[in-house]
Amino acid sequence: MNIAVTEPDLIVRREGAAGVVRLNRPKALNALTLEMARGLDAALTEFEADSDIALILIEGAGERGLCAGGDIVGLYNSAREGGDLGKVFWREEYVMNARIAKFPKPYVAYMDGFVMGGGVGIAGHGSHRIVTDKTKIAMPEVGIGFFPDVGGTWLLSRAPGEIGTYFGLTGETMNGADAIYAQFADAFVPASAWPELRTALTAASADAHADNVRGILARFTMTPEAGPAQLHAQQIDQWFAHDTVEEIFADLQRDGSEFAQATLKALRAKSPTSLKVALKLLRIARDAASLEACLVHEYRAALQVFVSDDFVEGIRAAVIDKDRAPKWRPATIEEVTPDIVARYFEGRGADELQFPD
Repeated sequence: MNIAVTEPDLIVRREGAAGVVRLNRPKALNALTLEMARGLDAALTEFEADSDIALILIEGAGERGLCAGGDIVGLYNSAREGGDLGKVFWREEYVMNARIAKFPKPYVAYMDGFVMGGGVGIAGHGSHRIVTDKTKIAMPEVGIGFFPDVGGTWLLSRAPGEIGTYFGLTGETMNGADAIYAQFADAFVPASAWPELRTALTAASADAHADNVRGILARFTMTPEAGPAQLHAQQIDQWFAHDTVEEIFADLQRDGSEFAQATLKALRAKSPTSLKVALKLLRIARDAASLEACLVHEYRAALQVFVSDDFVEGIRAAVIDKDRAPKWRPATIEEVTPDIVARYFEGRGADELQFPD
């Protein structure tokens, strides 16, 4: 009799001098659960202390991508029931995101296929971020009543010009070339070269450091043709330079180009509240001194999102009922008052996000 063997959702193992972490929920596009986040953090603790581990390698199981984001169905259920999963999950996830950014060993993220939301959090803060000809990176949270989090506001606000504002508000997808341009990635490697590159990384010596890893990557790196967003960078920089969503809409409406109208259509499908909150977070992030400072603001806003109407409604429309017809409240950007936005930026007292010393 054959007995099915169930693999864990997170596979942690050593391959040569590489500490390998594989997200292993391919049927769910490797969506990140609280238990997986805790497992990744535990793996980082183990690998950091192991002198025989030279580098960390993050990858996703299956052919579709690294990680499609957090487990939003679990968050949806908890929000509907008045639970606290959002409070717990985001706190632990954000602390881990900050840890990844400061990890003392080379942290190599293979960003093939879909890398969205929480997937950006575990990859985008790494020291060596690889994209491919199949990469599809997005932070589409405004489409479910949320906003770019996991330190996404830090990353987006440091992209050249207003390309980060564009991706953060529209939720549009970056290909590998646009990810390089937006400074979300460091190396473009064809997916067909990954097996050989992976072998080279796992064969690195135990005393390999960041320069050694860069040297390995350089042997496989190519320069891609400009991505679609980069080709429209001048227009994007003009439209998204404003500090209010109303002004961005007005600029797009005045422009009769096909790209402007497609961009406006994408924005109109998003939660009006999320658009305003996301834009304010991005502008705050632009002047922030650290990733941690951005994560504190994101956590404050996330706690408000978790008790908002739009978060539950956005997930319902996108994932539960899949009717793609969310009924946002408020329904228009004009109805989203400064008082509504201010709720997302209030201090949280004992619930403020704290980072280990």
